[in-house]
Amino acid sequence: MTSTARTRRDARLLVACEDRPGIVAAASGFLAARGANLLGASQHTTDPEGGTFFMRMAFRLPDGPDAPDEGALRAAFEAEVARPFGMQARLVVDPHPQRTAILASKADHALLELLWRWRNGELDADVRVVISNHDALRDVVAAFGVPFVHLPIDGGDKAAQEARLQERLAADDVELVVLARYMQILSPAFVARWPHRIVNIHHSFLPAFVGAAPYRQAYERGVKLIGATAHYVTEDLDQGPIIAQDVARVSHRESVRDLVRIGKEVERTVLARAVDAHLADAILVHGNKTVVFDA
Repeated sequence: MTSTARTRRDARLLVACEDRPGIVAAASGFLAARGANLLGASQHTTDPEGGTFFMRMAFRLPDGPDAPDEGALRAAFEAEVARPFGMQARLVVDPHPQRTAILASKADHALLELLWRWRNGELDADVRVVISNHDALRDVVAAFGVPFVHLPIDGGDKAAQEARLQERLAADDVELVVLARYMQILSPAFVARWPHRIVNIHHSFLPAFVGAAPYRQAYERGVKLIGATAHYVTEDLDQGPIIAQDVARVSHRESVRDLVRIGKEVERTVLARAVDAHLADAILVHGNKTVVFDA
């Protein structure tokens, strides 16, 4: 199942480079010369004096026999615009729903939010498989018509389980991995194969209350805000570039159980928001930060 039908020849351009005059004019002029109709543009500069410039453009290319070839278009942009401005550029023509695998353990709230949005055409993904190290979610996933794969960690051999996981991801030609409360730490070798293509949800407003029982920690500290953080996974545990965060106000009246319930609501919304931004090619990673544009 995919989202609502898209108009063919839609495209997205993302660029990052040292800020200087003429960048927007060069990019928009290049597209206009090829008959492209600009649908939207967003830009950001880290510092008006010699900072880094970021931009996302969404546009529609002419269709038919005279439509520009994707490969030729990419090569021409590289030669005429990207190289002269020292740009890092990503051009996506005819974007497709990205082939996505969702990993989960026992908790179902974040997983169900993604599957519900996907089924209702609100998440532009091609959900190929749900993979879990437990078998508890099989019936839940089956109700959505998505293949469920149980990959237990037999005898504590995580390396063997990860190898089977990689095999399954390769078999489904997966482009994006989403950790929907998958309670296993991925090895550096695994992460290295998926740079900025693994999205995780962390059950706290990072960097606070990391580790076990975050809501118990929050309760014991008498916090007035609890939250969730979605980020790209890197070798440094829970230190990857942050994509989305949100918080909910709480008070002394909430019990640990209340905090867990409220926290789950925030987690599932924040994860869905982050995944949606990735699928829309609305994120540029700069160091250990992200620039997230409105899609």
